Amino acid sequence: MRTIGVAIAVPEPFGEQLRAKRLSYGDVMAETVPSHVTLVPPTEVDDAQLGRLVEALTQVAAIIPSFRMTLKGTGTFRPVSPVVFVAVSEGISVTELLAQAIRHAVDLPEPQFPFHPHVTVAHHLDDEALDRAFDDLSDFRCSFEVSQFSLYFHDEVQGWMPERSFRLS
Repeated sequence: MRTIGVAIAVPEPFGEQLRAKRLSYGDVMAETVPSHVTLVPPTEVDDAQLGRLVEALTQVAAIIPSFRMTLKGTGTFRPVSPVVFVAVSEGISVTELLAQAIRHAVDLPEPQFPFHPHVTVAHHLDDEALDRAFDDLSDFRCSFEVSQFSLYFHDEVQGWMPERSFRLS
Protein backbone atom coordinates (compact mmCIF):
# COMPACT_ATOMS: atom_id res chain seq x y z
CA MET A 1 0.00 0.00 0.00
CA ARG A 2 1.07 3.53 -0.72
CA THR A 3 -0.35 6.83 0.49
CA ILE A 4 -1.08 9.14 -2.42
CA GLY A 5 -2.51 12.60 -2.87
CA VAL A 6 -3.42 14.64 -5.92
CA ALA A 7 -2.97 18.40 -5.88
CA ILE A 8 -2.35 21.60 -7.77
CA ALA A 9 1.03 22.97 -6.69
CA VAL A 10 1.19 26.69 -5.94
CA PRO A 11 3.95 27.93 -8.27
CA GLU A 12 6.98 29.94 -7.22
CA PRO A 13 7.52 32.45 -5.85
CA PHE A 14 4.07 32.19 -4.21
CA GLY A 15 4.40 28.59 -3.04
CA GLU A 16 7.60 29.27 -1.13
CA GLN A 17 6.22 32.54 0.30
CA LEU A 18 3.23 30.68 1.75
CA ARG A 19 5.41 27.83 2.96
CA ALA A 20 7.73 30.26 4.78
CA LYS A 21 4.74 31.99 6.37
CA ARG A 22 3.37 28.61 7.48
CA LEU A 23 6.69 27.81 9.13
CA SER A 24 6.75 31.23 10.81
CA TYR A 25 3.45 30.43 12.55
CA GLY A 26 5.02 27.28 14.00
CA ASP A 27 3.41 24.76 11.63
CA VAL A 28 6.16 22.17 11.11
CA MET A 29 4.08 20.45 8.42
CA ALA A 30 5.41 23.13 6.07
CA GLU A 31 8.75 21.29 6.14
CA THR A 32 7.29 18.27 4.33
CA VAL A 33 4.12 19.62 2.68
CA PRO A 34 4.56 21.94 -0.32
CA SER A 35 1.98 24.71 -0.79
CA HIS A 36 -0.89 23.24 -2.77
CA VAL A 37 -4.62 23.01 -3.45
CA THR A 38 -5.75 19.48 -2.61
CA LEU A 39 -7.78 17.60 -5.22
CA VAL A 40 -7.59 14.17 -3.56
CA PRO A 41 -6.68 14.05 0.14
CA PRO A 42 -4.27 11.41 1.50
CA THR A 43 -5.57 8.04 0.30
CA GLU A 44 -4.22 4.51 0.63
CA VAL A 45 -3.78 2.82 -2.76
CA ASP A 46 -2.62 -0.72 -3.44
CA ASP A 47 0.60 -0.76 -5.49
CA ALA A 48 -1.13 -3.00 -8.04
CA GLN A 49 -3.65 -0.19 -8.70
CA LEU A 50 -1.09 2.54 -9.44
CA GLY A 51 -1.09 1.90 -13.18
CA ARG A 52 -4.87 2.24 -13.33
CA LEU A 53 -4.66 5.39 -11.21
CA VAL A 54 -2.12 7.01 -13.54
CA GLU A 55 -4.24 6.07 -16.57
CA ALA A 56 -7.35 7.60 -14.98
CA LEU A 57 -5.51 10.81 -14.08
CA THR A 58 -4.17 11.05 -17.64
CA GLN A 59 -7.71 10.72 -19.02
CA VAL A 60 -9.07 13.41 -16.70
CA ALA A 61 -6.25 15.82 -17.59
CA ALA A 62 -7.06 15.37 -21.28
CA ILE A 63 -10.61 16.69 -20.86
CA ILE A 64 -10.09 19.61 -18.46
CA PRO A 65 -8.64 22.83 -19.91
CA SER A 66 -5.99 24.91 -18.19
CA PHE A 67 -7.39 27.81 -16.18
CA ARG A 68 -6.49 30.87 -14.15
CA MET A 69 -6.45 30.60 -10.36
CA THR A 70 -6.40 33.51 -7.94
CA LEU A 71 -5.66 33.09 -4.25
CA LYS A 72 -6.99 35.96 -2.19
CA GLY A 73 -7.40 36.56 1.53
CA THR A 74 -7.88 34.07 4.32
CA GLY A 75 -10.56 31.79 5.69
CA THR A 76 -10.85 29.17 8.39
CA PHE A 77 -12.61 25.90 9.13
CA ARG A 78 -12.78 26.68 12.86
CA PRO A 79 -14.47 25.54 15.04
CA VAL A 80 -14.91 22.30 13.05
CA SER A 81 -11.19 21.99 12.30
CA PRO A 82 -8.21 24.11 13.49
CA VAL A 83 -7.22 25.27 10.00
CA VAL A 84 -6.50 28.68 8.49
CA PHE A 85 -6.18 28.87 4.72
CA VAL A 86 -5.66 31.23 1.82
CA ALA A 87 -8.85 31.18 -0.21
CA VAL A 88 -9.24 30.36 -3.90
CA SER A 89 -11.23 33.30 -5.31
CA GLU A 90 -10.90 32.61 -9.04
CA GLY A 91 -10.93 29.15 -10.60
CA ILE A 92 -13.17 27.62 -7.93
CA SER A 93 -15.64 26.00 -10.34
CA VAL A 94 -12.99 24.42 -12.56
CA THR A 95 -11.09 23.18 -9.50
CA GLU A 96 -14.30 21.61 -8.16
CA LEU A 97 -14.97 19.96 -11.54
CA LEU A 98 -11.39 18.68 -11.69
CA ALA A 99 -11.57 17.19 -8.19
CA GLN A 100 -14.94 15.58 -8.93
CA ALA A 101 -13.73 14.15 -12.25
CA ILE A 102 -10.69 12.64 -10.54
CA ARG A 103 -12.78 11.13 -7.72
CA HIS A 104 -15.13 9.53 -10.24
CA ALA A 105 -12.35 8.35 -12.58
CA VAL A 106 -10.47 6.57 -9.81
CA ASP A 107 -13.66 5.47 -8.02
CA LEU A 108 -13.02 7.25 -4.73
CA PRO A 109 -15.76 7.78 -2.16
CA GLU A 110 -17.30 11.21 -1.71
CA PRO A 111 -15.31 13.27 0.81
CA GLN A 112 -16.40 13.49 4.43
CA PHE A 113 -16.82 17.27 4.08
CA PRO A 114 -17.89 19.29 1.02
CA PHE A 115 -14.96 20.08 -1.27
CA HIS A 116 -13.64 23.60 -0.66
CA PRO A 117 -10.51 24.49 -2.66
CA HIS A 118 -7.93 26.29 -0.51
CA VAL A 119 -4.25 26.45 0.49
CA THR A 120 -3.64 25.54 4.14
CA VAL A 121 -1.30 27.98 5.91
CA ALA A 122 -1.81 26.90 9.54
CA HIS A 123 -3.07 23.59 10.93
CA HIS A 124 -3.34 22.13 14.45
CA LEU A 125 -1.84 25.21 16.11
CA ASP A 126 -3.03 27.14 19.15
CA ASP A 127 -5.65 29.86 18.70
CA GLU A 128 -3.09 32.64 18.93
CA ALA A 129 -1.03 31.23 16.04
CA LEU A 130 -4.17 30.55 13.98
CA ASP A 131 -5.37 34.13 14.57
CA ARG A 132 -1.95 35.49 13.58
CA ALA A 133 -1.99 33.49 10.33
CA PHE A 134 -5.54 34.62 9.58
CA ASP A 135 -4.69 38.31 10.10
CA ASP A 136 -1.21 38.24 8.57
CA LEU A 137 -2.32 36.81 5.22
CA SER A 138 -5.69 38.56 5.00
CA ASP A 139 -4.41 40.79 2.19
CA PHE A 140 -2.43 38.07 0.39
CA ARG A 141 -3.19 37.85 -3.33
CA CYS A 142 -1.63 36.07 -6.27
CA SER A 143 -2.78 34.75 -9.64
CA PHE A 144 -1.33 32.07 -11.88
CA GLU A 145 -2.21 29.74 -14.72
CA VAL A 146 -3.02 26.17 -13.72
CA SER A 147 -1.75 24.00 -16.56
CA GLN A 148 -1.21 20.77 -14.64
CA PHE A 149 -1.87 18.84 -11.46
CA SER A 150 0.35 16.28 -9.78
CA LEU A 151 0.23 12.87 -8.16
CA TYR A 152 2.15 12.87 -4.87
CA PHE A 153 3.49 9.91 -2.91
CA HIS A 154 3.97 10.20 0.83
CA ASP A 155 7.41 9.30 2.17
CA GLU A 156 7.78 8.91 5.95
CA VAL A 157 11.03 10.92 5.96
CA GLN A 158 10.72 13.41 3.10
CA GLY A 159 6.97 13.99 3.26
CA TRP A 160 4.93 14.60 0.13
CA MET A 161 6.95 14.10 -3.05
CA PRO A 162 5.63 14.80 -6.56
CA GLU A 163 5.65 11.54 -8.51
CA ARG A 164 4.13 12.61 -11.81
CA SER A 165 2.43 15.65 -13.32
CA PHE A 166 -0.54 15.63 -15.66
CA ARG A 167 -0.86 18.45 -18.21
CA LEU A 168 -4.35 19.85 -18.64
CA SER A 169 -5.75 20.10 -22.18
